[in-house]
Amino acid sequence: MRALYGERYRWLLLLSVMIGTMASIMSSTIINVAIPDMSHHFVLGQDRAQWVTSGFMVAMTVSMLTTPWLLGRYGYRYTYVGTMVLLLAGGVVGGLANNFSLVLAARVAEGLAAGVVQPIPAIIIMRAFAPHEQGRASGLFGMGVVLAPAIGPSIGGVLVDLFGWRSIFFMVVPFCIVSIWMAYRYVPMTSPGGATADRNGAGLDWRGLVLGAAGTLCLLNGMVELHGNDRAQAVALLIAATLIFAGFVWWQRHQSANGGAPLMNMALFGFRPFAMGSMVAFIYGTALFGSTYLLPVYMQLGLNLSASHVGTILLPAGFVLAVTIAGVGRLADKQPTWLLVGTGLGLLTASFALMTTITLTSGLWILVMLSIVGRIGLGFILPSLNLGSLRPLHESLLSQGSSAISFVRMLGGAIGVSLCGIVLEWRLSVHGDSLVNPVSSPARLAAFNESFMMLAALCALAMLAAWQLREPPAAGADAAAKD
Repeated sequence: MRALYGERYRWLLLLSVMIGTMASIMSSTIINVAIPDMSHHFVLGQDRAQWVTSGFMVAMTVSMLTTPWLLGRYGYRYTYVGTMVLLLAGGVVGGLANNFSLVLAARVAEGLAAGVVQPIPAIIIMRAFAPHEQGRASGLFGMGVVLAPAIGPSIGGVLVDLFGWRSIFFMVVPFCIVSIWMAYRYVPMTSPGGATADRNGAGLDWRGLVLGAAGTLCLLNGMVELHGNDRAQAVALLIAATLIFAGFVWWQRHQSANGGAPLMNMALFGFRPFAMGSMVAFIYGTALFGSTYLLPVYMQLGLNLSASHVGTILLPAGFVLAVTIAGVGRLADKQPTWLLVGTGLGLLTASFALMTTITLTSGLWILVMLSIVGRIGLGFILPSLNLGSLRPLHESLLSQGSSAISFVRMLGGAIGVSLCGIVLEWRLSVHGDSLVNPVSSPARLAAFNESFMMLAALCALAMLAAWQLREPPAAGADAAAKD
């Protein structure tokens, strides 16, 4: 491929996977604009409507663990094309579905595809680009990827107002088609490191995958049950989740010790930057995806804005985020990770805390400005956290590292979506309101404000973890990585 296309090949390869990643990210975020309209169509309560997002997140979180195995077994091209075909099918089926169960199944299919594809770009950046180019490549990739969700809510809001929620599912179709065409031109057949794909290699760690999926489902269902009437069931599910995840960790260690191929190599956490970066990624994912779910619901059901208004408010922030990522990507080659990530988390904390100052009479420009502050914060975090966490790893651990940190971040994201829904419904009940009521009120805004303060507190907690990134790697990490 490099001989055919010259030095520009690595940028063509990055563009190819960027388009598919744009489609997967768009499918994960743009659906939030359509949730109120979909809820009315299927007569859904808050808890069932929330699973449109949570179901996607669970599927995406668990499937990320399979990416290293799929790449080793089928190579970059077949793995990538397969995910795009699945994402395309999910979009078409979801848009044509006539019952909520089929919509949910389509969302799960989209989540499986999105989970497999999202660790791939980081692997390519770390392998195809020299160290002094990785920040630039990560910044340019991030800028392109965030343009889709930046423009998506605006276009999606207009489509929902004009054509209804079904149009949201079809938005990923053209991206998938283009990405499949480019994959057959620029994505190599080989596995990471240039090795030939080995279809007779080690089998997939199905036990680990089942444990990861079961633990995630028990965790999310337990959190949902926390605000229900059956507290005993909630506690039982959360205890089960804890035990299952403990079993998952034990099984991964057992697989490594016996020469197997674990889904997640626990030796990764012998690197202090990776361990601390994973902790930041988990908390950051909780706040990021929780707010991605909460903000559109807040603007539509709390501030009585239309879906198209919501998209218009978020549009400038999306463009600012794209520009910020491009600039910070260059800084990531020169500045320490803890400084960039800490700055971004500080801005996110401020944006969530200041959302509590909004009232029903506040000007829309205040919402726009607070959204911009939060997106600038994201721009500082996105290109630097992965690079800072993956650079200390041995080359043989890059695929596993990218998959693991993506899993941790998305596990936090899946929790964040459920957590925001739980806290919002709880606080609405305390204030004597419900989202079923057609008119907003100061009591409803108070419930939303308390939910935003929870997100601000989580970001402040992540800042403490980011500060730990300053410390040097623990002695013996290299030895742990070779085990």
